Amino acid sequence: MQAINLGVSSFHLHNHRSRVLSGSGHFSYKKPAACVIRDVKDSSLGLRLRSSDMAGSGAGRVFRSSVKSRSVKAQASSDGDITHVKSKSSGSVLPYVGVASLGAILFGYHLGVVNGALEYLAKDLGIAENAVLQGWIVSSLLAGATVGSFTGGSLADQFGRTKTFLLDAIPLTVGAFLCATATNVQTMIIGRLLAGIGIGISSAIVPLYISEISPTEIRGTLGSINQLFICIGILAALVAGLPLAANPLWWRTMFAIGVIPSVLLALGMAFSPESPRWLVQQKKTAQAEKAIKTLYGEGKVTEVMADLSVSGQGSEEQDAGWFDLFSGRYLKVVSVGAALFLFQQLAGINAVVYYSTSVFRTAGVASDVAASALVGAANVFGTMIASSLMDKKGRKSLLMTSFSGMAVSMLLLSLSFTWKVLAPYSGPLAVIGTVLYVLSFSLGAGPVPALLLPEIFASRIRAKAVALSLGMHWISNFVIGLYFLSVVTKFGISKVYLGFASICLLAVMYIAGNVVETKGRSLEDIERELSPAV
Repeated sequence: MQAINLGVSSFHLHNHRSRVLSGSGHFSYKKPAACVIRDVKDSSLGLRLRSSDMAGSGAGRVFRSSVKSRSVKAQASSDGDITHVKSKSSGSVLPYVGVASLGAILFGYHLGVVNGALEYLAKDLGIAENAVLQGWIVSSLLAGATVGSFTGGSLADQFGRTKTFLLDAIPLTVGAFLCATATNVQTMIIGRLLAGIGIGISSAIVPLYISEISPTEIRGTLGSINQLFICIGILAALVAGLPLAANPLWWRTMFAIGVIPSVLLALGMAFSPESPRWLVQQKKTAQAEKAIKTLYGEGKVTEVMADLSVSGQGSEEQDAGWFDLFSGRYLKVVSVGAALFLFQQLAGINAVVYYSTSVFRTAGVASDVAASALVGAANVFGTMIASSLMDKKGRKSLLMTSFSGMAVSMLLLSLSFTWKVLAPYSGPLAVIGTVLYVLSFSLGAGPVPALLLPEIFASRIRAKAVALSLGMHWISNFVIGLYFLSVVTKFGISKVYLGFASICLLAVMYIAGNVVETKGRSLEDIERELSPAV
């Protein structure tokens, strides 16, 4: 996830770069006589993309792909013989994944929109010389996101995934409107706070909803679309800021643009099916069957309902409370989720993005926009590669490869600042290290945690556990942003980069010993292994 760092670091860059650099009830679903047996090549939801479509380079291919279904039903006879029968699916999850991805676009857009607009809105609101109030305009979004991420889990459990999206559109729309029409700094901060609450909720429910409605064998590809659209949202904010130089009041239009996808999100979710897993958990059998028919086709209703029943999601267990997340049954998977986001933040993405503009200027790239565009393009490109590999190479291997590449990149960046023998090549080496780091980050450390969390968490804790992990993400990001400059000033950027490289290596070892591979496995199968019913 997270691409948050690509959207919030530039503010500090304007004010501190030169100074720091100088310092170096009971429910059951009975199976019919015809029991369902899964072909090992098919998912529990029986949807498959043509191999020719999957050979593409990422999420763009997925949306152009046609979805084929294939399941094998076994008719049990009196003597135990099995007859294989094919069933077809007429449903498609892709339009609903697309609607949910509007939340990811808004996530990235609200993170990135302030970078270009801050200088101009500060002049317009009379705070051009007040760095503290400018900091509040930036940081209020993070504060709101922290609140929203914790709130999103409870809302999703209480009202369902789609209704939570509808509620989420309210602060997103109102927040963007207040920012666009603000005539004083107080209104601007309130607008940013509301927008932050909105993107905090989105950060929790977008990956949750996509994971719960996606077919097993392309769940990784579709799940990584969340990160891809966050990156696209940040790039959209960058592009939206291009007219600022000619029109200083354009910053209001930049914030107003955020209203459009918010309204489209609400309209789209009004017609989107609820997560069948949540409906079964709520014992709403008829509604669950209707949602499955919409998503996967009428032929998959019996199979999916049977699988959800076997998984125990319709058991008498009550919805988990917040303290249940720390019980012996769930503590390990919850700690893994929190650790992945902690490693993501401590691995140095803030530092690389923070100094990217200075690095590129040293190498002769004078344009801040060009530098930001290069970093953003590397992030989008890497995420597209990751989406094409997610269901082929697996989540765990991508995470380990990603953090390994980040460690090498950090070492290269550190040496480019300190080794005298490399001094003549320090500019190009720093650019190579920066781009390589962002590419490595986007291959695994960026998209995988938000995808993996809804997969490893049991259904009764999924929404709250995802919200808790993302809350830790926002808090750690805020703390790192608060103390990062002081640490760099005291120790120097080269030593800080070496520390980040060490953390990346620790992450590789932690992932190797604690993270399970979820590629090609249904959510129910993963739940039965990691969080068996007591």
